[in-house]
Amino acid sequence: MKDNNLEHIDKLSADGVQLNLDALYRIAPSVFTEAADPQTGRVRRAVDFEALHELLGDNASDGGEMYQFTWVGKRASRAEAARPTDKTLRPVPEDSVDWDSTKNIYIEGDNLEVLKLLQRSYMGRVKMIYIDPPYNTGNDFVYHDDFRRSASEEDLEAGNVDELGNRFRRNTDSNGKFHSDWCSMIYSRLLVARSLLTEDGVIFISIDDNEVENLRKICNEIFGEGNFVAQLVWERAFSPKNDARFVSNSHDYIVMFAKNIDLFTIGRLERTEDANARYSNPDNDPRGVWMSSDISVKTYNAASDYPITTPSGRIVEPPAGRCWSLSKKAFFERLQDNRIWFGPNGDNTPRIKRFLSELKFDGMAPTSILFYKDVGHSQEGAQEVVALFGDKGVFDGPKPVRLMQRLITLANLKEDSIVLDFFSGSASTAHALMKTNAEKGTSNKFILVQLPEEVSEKKKDLGYANICEIGKERIRRAGAKIKEGLDAKAAAGGDLFSGEEEGSGGLDAGFRVFRLDESNFEDVSLAPGDYDQGRLDLLADNIKSDRSDMDLLFGAMLAWGVTLDLPMRTVTVDGCNIYIVNGGDLVACFSEKITENVVREMTAQKPLRVLFRDSCFDADDKKINIYEQFKQALDWSDTEAMGNIKVI
Repeated sequence: MKDNNLEHIDKLSADGVQLNLDALYRIAPSVFTEAADPQTGRVRRAVDFEALHELLGDNASDGGEMYQFTWVGKRASRAEAARPTDKTLRPVPEDSVDWDSTKNIYIEGDNLEVLKLLQRSYMGRVKMIYIDPPYNTGNDFVYHDDFRRSASEEDLEAGNVDELGNRFRRNTDSNGKFHSDWCSMIYSRLLVARSLLTEDGVIFISIDDNEVENLRKICNEIFGEGNFVAQLVWERAFSPKNDARFVSNSHDYIVMFAKNIDLFTIGRLERTEDANARYSNPDNDPRGVWMSSDISVKTYNAASDYPITTPSGRIVEPPAGRCWSLSKKAFFERLQDNRIWFGPNGDNTPRIKRFLSELKFDGMAPTSILFYKDVGHSQEGAQEVVALFGDKGVFDGPKPVRLMQRLITLANLKEDSIVLDFFSGSASTAHALMKTNAEKGTSNKFILVQLPEEVSEKKKDLGYANICEIGKERIRRAGAKIKEGLDAKAAAGGDLFSGEEEGSGGLDAGFRVFRLDESNFEDVSLAPGDYDQGRLDLLADNIKSDRSDMDLLFGAMLAWGVTLDLPMRTVTVDGCNIYIVNGGDLVACFSEKITENVVREMTAQKPLRVLFRDSCFDADDKKINIYEQFKQALDWSDTEAMGNIKVI
């Protein structure tokens, strides 16, 4: 056991710079060398930029003229995204629903800090991200992420910062950096958010005309222009306003990017009666109704450029610059199978039949325009909130559930995917996902993040201090309503999905609440001459006095890459509480005077990770003894034991 010390768990979130270095090392290890860290003196991996330049050849920029999108503050925004945070997420069971069993997460706090904290546990695990960020209309909050309270404590009293020192103010168009501030805000958050997506994941971003152009450029840079899927147009208003100065604006956009477009498969829509009605059977084909489609394509292939003789005797060539989509052999096979249509007179350009009977299980390809009759409008979203709360003033501008369900369909979720919304507002995303799970029998999970912004006095009079209080209450009420509907259908015989006859028991309508807060640990990074006896005591136990075992446990889970939704139980041995996460993914004990029985119970769980409080041990020999006990009981090598046993 090296230096008679167990390793301390990391007190910071993932380092964005190190994540980038690790990613580069996986694809280009030859451009790395070893160098001494100027701060610690330890040898570390470093990039050899000359080797990198040679590897890239002529594709490496020399700093001359180039196409780029930039603004004042972009470099600082990129640095902020990479900078680790020492904040933590504290559990709030009293605000939660079904804490012990739910897989859903609701987090209160600045979303950039939260996204950083989620990186270790959720990197590459989120199938769909949806966000509805401030549109930058001149009245939206913009966060200044490099703000520190020491710069101006008066801002706290003025209401420009929250209790954690995060500044938020209205970004009026009189601000000289009106667009720059918004770009910096969204850029840093998207940089971190991308790392959370699965390789076949997708992100949807609602936006209006004010920043859609800048958003597209930012997304092109972060996600890659080749991963652009669509810019959807949502018809949000069903009645135009006659008081518009120029044009009545009745639409918003939803920008859609894949993490890797080669791996992403878009979800298809259920067929509608209107769509089916467009199919007919003019030649009485026994296979049923059909619709014809063009068989020419733009991608030229000489082998598919051949003349076709129609039944009337006319010779037809592909249009100029195009060829047929079928080889000559494939065309004649389909001709023999009566799948080629030349029109009622047998003289038209050939087209291929698409039979409804063969398409109905594939669904319909989505279109770029989202009409309100199909996905709802802004007033429908407001009406849904009124139906839950009974007051139309609870939340302004919620997205309709049908719109969110359409995006969930397009994301092509699996049976138990994770959906993240880090500008969650009224929690429409959670409502829509629970409703979709209820209708399809899936078990997809949500993670919502929302800054606890203050609300109007009217909303406070209704009992809600901030937006988070509204969002959480909406999830509670929506979940209860969906469960009531399932139970009613179960009583009537249930026919939506298998297992519905059991009612709402299989639907997860709960959520665990967490709140962003300062570190669990006191800051003990002082110069030697600044320590007094009280501060020396912090070196032995620097955990803040107001932190509970659960605070420490979840902080360690984030630091160790364990997800926040795992089940856990507590076992008490010799007066010491042992916390067992997911049957042994993590086993922790923070009690004083750990006994042999405690260690025996912990090893019996066959843990993957073991965590103690440093103050549990009053002497190094006890650390060594416990270290050896775990090694022997679990057959760990020294390296495995040092990696699997940590202290805080």
